[in-house]
Amino acid sequence: MSIRFLRRARYLIFWGTLGMAVSARAQEKLHVLAFESTQHLRDFFRWTPQSTPLVSGHRGGMEVGFPENSIAAFENTLKHTPAFFEIDPRLTKDSVIILMHDATLDRTTTGTGRVADYTWEELKKLKLKDAQGRVTAHGIPTLAEVLEWARGKTVLNFDKKDVPLAMTAAIIRKYRADAYVMLTVHTAEQALYYYRDNPERMFSAFVKTPQALAEYERAGVPWDHMIAYIGPEVTPANQEMYRLLHARGVRCMISAAPTYDKLKTKEERAAAYRSVIRDGASVLESDLPIEAAEAIKAMSRK
Repeated sequence: MSIRFLRRARYLIFWGTLGMAVSARAQEKLHVLAFESTQHLRDFFRWTPQSTPLVSGHRGGMEVGFPENSIAAFENTLKHTPAFFEIDPRLTKDSVIILMHDATLDRTTTGTGRVADYTWEELKKLKLKDAQGRVTAHGIPTLAEVLEWARGKTVLNFDKKDVPLAMTAAIIRKYRADAYVMLTVHTAEQALYYYRDNPERMFSAFVKTPQALAEYERAGVPWDHMIAYIGPEVTPANQEMYRLLHARGVRCMISAAPTYDKLKTKEERAAAYRSVIRDGASVLESDLPIEAAEAIKAMSRK
């Protein structure tokens, strides 16, 4: 065996080992939520009196430099805290599912006009803007790319935009993603459609009133398959919903995105986030998930 060969072998082993170490360190930086099965997913989100508050990144989060609905935003959040992410699947002109909250491109990308008027080949040339309107290096992701990325790292909560229910169900099935996907449903009928398609599915359901709760009861979708979105702020009416939903083992979510996230100072926002948890919610959805997680950290049980 030649000296040259031995040197080359040592070189490859060194860089291979270094590469594995760097990869391991990068993975260690992420606070992952990984589930082996749909049952494991449902058990994790089940409410009990000992439940630890959870944080959901609204549109993945809107931190400076990290555009909403981007893999970069998801990874940035997970470097600081465990979280799951509400995202916005939307269709292109040629029926590719991408992530985009608005029906138009102007606010969040370097493009203009309606998303539905462009093909995926055209849209992939654009760059995303952050919440301050600054152009970033990040492009628009497809839902398929995000599903591949999220496996073993986090849970994705699909909001309802313009993607047909059947198409949404099909892509979850294609990527075998039920153990790390939940579906936002605005009505009991939507939940029932997905449940009949696959009775293992998990939902983030709009259950803001006792009347809406009764509709889900009549539909027969099991309560251990869902968390409940009850509104955007602390109100006296929430107490009745906590009582009804907790009796069924359902976590209640408040979204601070349209309300408390818009307070002017970090101190004001932190106080508001803590008030949401003290009020009885056990899921806090926020445009600022890193800030929200830090604010409620002391309230969490190990």
